[in-house]
Amino acid sequence: MGKFPKYRVAKASQLLIITGAGIRDIKIAKKAWILPGQSYAKFDISPVNYTFEVQAMSAEKLPFILPAVFTIGPRINDKESLYKYAKLTTCQEKDSTHMHELVKGIIEGETRVLAASMTMDEIFRGTKEFKKEVFDKVQLELDQFGLYIYNANVKQLVDVPGHEYFSYLGQKIQMEAANQAKIDVSEAKMKKEAEVAKANADLAMKKAKWAKDSQMAQIEATKAVALREAELQKEVEVMNAFTQTEKLKAEFLTKASVEFETKVQEANWELYKKQKDAEAILYQKEREAQAQKAIAEAAFYARQQVADGELYAKQKEAEGLVAIAQAQGVYISKLMGAFGGNYGAVRDYLLINGGTYQELAKINGEAVKGLQPKISIWTGANGSGEGGDGGAMKEVAGVYKMLAPMLETVHEQTKYVPPSWVGTIAES
Repeated sequence: MGKFPKYRVAKASQLLIITGAGIRDIKIAKKAWILPGQSYAKFDISPVNYTFEVQAMSAEKLPFILPAVFTIGPRINDKESLYKYAKLTTCQEKDSTHMHELVKGIIEGETRVLAASMTMDEIFRGTKEFKKEVFDKVQLELDQFGLYIYNANVKQLVDVPGHEYFSYLGQKIQMEAANQAKIDVSEAKMKKEAEVAKANADLAMKKAKWAKDSQMAQIEATKAVALREAELQKEVEVMNAFTQTEKLKAEFLTKASVEFETKVQEANWELYKKQKDAEAILYQKEREAQAQKAIAEAAFYARQQVADGELYAKQKEAEGLVAIAQAQGVYISKLMGAFGGNYGAVRDYLLINGGTYQELAKINGEAVKGLQPKISIWTGANGSGEGGDGGAMKEVAGVYKMLAPMLETVHEQTKYVPPSWVGTIAES
């Protein structure tokens, strides 16, 4: 511990472990300043080889020796594991055999526990699996110290003196292998002999087949010659028949051709005749259609002329009605002016002037023929039947005064009620 800071650098296979002021637990670094109040130490991180001969015992209480070499070192890629290993090395400085005893104890303990759960036969026959189990269980225990098994070489299992189980088991396996080899040789020999016998049999069968095929080939050649002769003879006869057939076909074809041409000519003439007849009928029908079309067009033209005349007459009649209506409008307008705008006076004047009341009187007279009607006598405007002074308006006023008793008389005689626009009669 010094009064001034010191800069320290660890070697390639080492790290610095620093404790003291300002550091809560420990600090690990490759290079660092060592401040006043701090202390440091270097620890090696190189893997170390551990050689053991583990004495274990199987489930049958049979002892054996497991020679092994483990290469173990800190897990430098894991920060937590590195801290565990750094603390472990601090304890190791006090006792140099501490690390060796720790690793040996873990390996021997896990190997013995595993061997005690297996029979000797399982350990011997499953040596590879047994070694893997030992490796996994030892690694699990070393994790708590930040150590990692970089390599493990477990050698062949060795007998403990006085317990030569593996030797006897090896001899047994060798004898079984020798016997199996003898059996395999015998089986191979028998198989070889069987293959030779089979090959001889196959050869004999092939020779028989070849002889049979040779005889069949000779027979087939003879038959082929005969068949070929028959085929040639058949071809000759077929050609003769074909020649005769062609001759007969030529004769019949000539006769048939003449008859066919004759029939064709007759059919053509008949078709020509029917075509001409059809054309004549078609021409006649066309002429008749043209005549009917001309008649229809003439009738349509006549009807159109009549319709045009009627339309013209209607137009003129409508124009007359319009002129009459216009004249009547002027007439009514003049009357309204003459009567001082009195619509009732104008209406009564039109009824009287149009003979409406005279027509009513005539109808009533015809209706009461043969009856004994009640006679009413009424006078003019002045009571004497004569008009007084006042001109045209006085006459109209007199007529209007006579209208009420006249309507009452008509009602009494015929029960006729005049329209509301003429006047009303009170029921008695």
